[in-house]
This record gives sequence, structure tokens and C-alpha cells, in this order.
Amino acid sequence: MPKKKTSKAAAKRFKQTGTGKIKYKKPGAGHLLAGKTRKRKRDLRARGVLSPVETKRVAALLGD
Repeated sequence: MPKKKTSKAAAKRFKQTGTGKIKYKKPGAGHLLAGKTRKRKRDLRARGVLSPVETKRVAALLGD
């Protein structure tokens, strides 16, 4: 049986928690910040958690 390969592109963008959830960095906090509200920028700092459907798909890319 061949080994599973980790998608390096996915490995750089997603991290798995101990309970199996997948965390990701929210997009949109890189530039053009003057036009975004303070609350919106603050919410972009927090890590997002993928839905269960997407978790299954991304977990396969991470080799789990």
C-alpha cells in the first residue's frame, strides 16, 4: 500500500487541532485596511474553523 502524501500547499494554510478541527487564517487582512471597520479587522485576526464537510476534504489533503 503506498503512503499518503501531504499536500504542502494545504499544510502551509491549515492546522489541525487536537480534537480534529481544522483552523485557517481568514482572508482579507493583508491590505486595503483603511476601508475596513475596526470590528471587521479585529474579527479577521481570529482563526477560522472549517465546517465538518470541508474538514473531511482538507483532512485528506493533510494526509489524515
